[in-house]
Amino acid sequence: MLPGLRDDETQDKFRAVRGLFGFGALAGVLVALLLLPTAFTAGVSTRDAAGWFEDDPDGLDTGGVPERSTILAADGGSIATFYYQNRIDVPLDQIAPVARQAVLAIEDSRFYQHGALDSKGTLRALISNLGSGQVTQGGSGITQQYVKNLLLTQATNDSERKGATEVSAGRKMRELRYAVAVEKRFSKDEILRRYLNIAYFGDGAYGIEAAARHYFSKNASKLTLPEAALLAGVVRYPYAYDPVNHPAVARQRRDVVLARMAELNWIPKATADAAAGQPVQLHVHEARNGCVSSAAPFFCDYVQREILTNPTFGKTRADREKLLKQGGLTIRTTLDWKTQNAAQRAVDRHVPPKNSAHKAAAEALVEPGTGAIKGMAVDRDLGPDSQRGKTWINFAADADHGSSIGMQSGSTFKVFTLAAALQDDMPFGTMMDAPTEFTPTGYRNCDGKRVGDPNASLRNAADGEGGKQFSLVTGTWHSVNTFFLGLEKEVGLCETVQMAEKLGMRQANGKPLEEYPSFTLGFNQVSPLRLAAAYATFGARGKYCKPIAITSITGTDGKRLKVPTAGCKQVIDKGVADAVNYVLQGVLTKGTAAGSGIGRPAAGKTGTVDNFSAAWFAGYTPDLASAVWVGDPRGGYKYPMDDLCMDGECYGEVFGATIPAPIWQDTMSGALDGTSATDFHDPPSHYFSMGDGETDPNKKDKKDKKGGDTKSPDTRGPDTSPTVPPTLSPSPKPGGGPQH
Repeated sequence: MLPGLRDDETQDKFRAVRGLFGFGALAGVLVALLLLPTAFTAGVSTRDAAGWFEDDPDGLDTGGVPERSTILAADGGSIATFYYQNRIDVPLDQIAPVARQAVLAIEDSRFYQHGALDSKGTLRALISNLGSGQVTQGGSGITQQYVKNLLLTQATNDSERKGATEVSAGRKMRELRYAVAVEKRFSKDEILRRYLNIAYFGDGAYGIEAAARHYFSKNASKLTLPEAALLAGVVRYPYAYDPVNHPAVARQRRDVVLARMAELNWIPKATADAAAGQPVQLHVHEARNGCVSSAAPFFCDYVQREILTNPTFGKTRADREKLLKQGGLTIRTTLDWKTQNAAQRAVDRHVPPKNSAHKAAAEALVEPGTGAIKGMAVDRDLGPDSQRGKTWINFAADADHGSSIGMQSGSTFKVFTLAAALQDDMPFGTMMDAPTEFTPTGYRNCDGKRVGDPNASLRNAADGEGGKQFSLVTGTWHSVNTFFLGLEKEVGLCETVQMAEKLGMRQANGKPLEEYPSFTLGFNQVSPLRLAAAYATFGARGKYCKPIAITSITGTDGKRLKVPTAGCKQVIDKGVADAVNYVLQGVLTKGTAAGSGIGRPAAGKTGTVDNFSAAWFAGYTPDLASAVWVGDPRGGYKYPMDDLCMDGECYGEVFGATIPAPIWQDTMSGALDGTSATDFHDPPSHYFSMGDGETDPNKKDKKDKKGGDTKSPDTRGPDTSPTVPPTLSPSPKPGGGPQH
């Protein structure tokens, strides 16, 4: 018979226990206690039974619980969080004492006085709850509840989840045995800390720190008495007492907690009454999960894909995703908010996200000499492509980091031919003919095979300067197609391709660059990020660094994980890079991008793809490099940018200097504002052996209009074996735009 009850009352109470599912856990404890004396009758002594409880059970893993991971910018500001369970593990001293008291009062007031099982408290709670008709006091102690939550959190399949939650004496016996082991392993304070960090507080908040931030927009260390009591009350039935969805019930439960604290003399009754008289005041903050809501969504997505695709972070994708969403990682990145915001403003200003022409823009910015990605912007929100103004495709990155297989690069690739020529010590004043038409014969790829089509020819379709001579300098400034085809033949197609490869270029789909005579005109499909990193090499005086977004990753244990490195190395002589810089500075002052300067030493190159299907600008200073693409995600050849009108503004034909260069100009001006300018180095004197290359031997005072960059035909032709020379038809088949 239970103390204080008559036989008939006792029988009534036990019948109530059997009939009330709401008291299942409490009844389970009682059943376990009643079964304990007979649990080992089949040849097992009481001493053996005691030993079974005292032995450390197999399979009890008290390791870290799932925690959310955070991606941080270079200044420590948050970019995004990732989680399966929104949880932030904190030390006990970062939880307000009043919050600890509130939880102990309603869940296990004798926690510091009993061991793994408080039989006295369990029976008292049973009697109290049955007498009041509702659950006012917990049956399982804090340690047992911690074990239950731990087993549920660690469950990886339905069977394990069922085993952790089923109402049975077997589960309670197992929990009790684990609780005994936990009490042996940890101090009471540590058990309480672990419990408060693992418990579910409703509405997606796991652990008291996440709950405090979610419901009250504050840390757990700042919780007041009414707030602490509200959270303490939620723990027993998180779905029923959730204050967001059930505010009235949550308030009633809060007042029960306050009354219990007063009953225990942990707070004065007057204090409890005053707190109970206050309304529930929530300041709900939804914890962001993933990149969609990030202020730098495409950079965030790049970092996420870096972790999900790189074997450094786990053998399988499932392992890597688990690490990201449960590992509690602190991921520090290279993102500079000033640069990022400047880029986003620029692309959105010149190519609005929901523009009437359905065009798109993307920009990537890389720091010369380090490879650090300082910004990455797309004029879209991250989201379903079916919704206007959104896309899942990161047009700034390669396929493995953004699903885009790239866009034809146009005349931005001429810089690799220029660099190859300067590497051969070709002086600035070297003169070459630029015929009206050019027949590509005599080219060999890096396998020594002849490539080209003797039956086709290319023209200078946009500049109208065929039949003249140009120097290495003026041919670059005016971006003359036939001049560069001849220059590429002079220095060698393979040498040009190898120069591009040394500077990190490859197709956005991950394959090597294709090698045909029109390589210098930019038919390969690449990403803005790789192009920015290549141009950054010139700004760094020939030092190439692989673009990196992550600087460090720290686990919950404080240990650092291995992260990809930039692997910086000198790939071309400093003097060669200095000479390239000298030539490309003139593009911004006297060439196709004249008027696009930023008030400090800068260099760059325009690029216009055949049929105006896309336009580019790649430019840099010694401190920052950027590549900008503008085109149509639906396919550039099907939706070209000639006679373009967008949101009431008409451009006619769009060249590299028409929209991409102004985006670059606005971005760089904003990103570098307030910083000291860095000068380029003078090129070696031997490049001036035939003059500075700026004199026009044709003696014509003709200036290219801004945007006079030559068109770059798609000269790849049909997708046949690389040994078959592609057609050089100026009317390529559709499909040159970005591919998904």
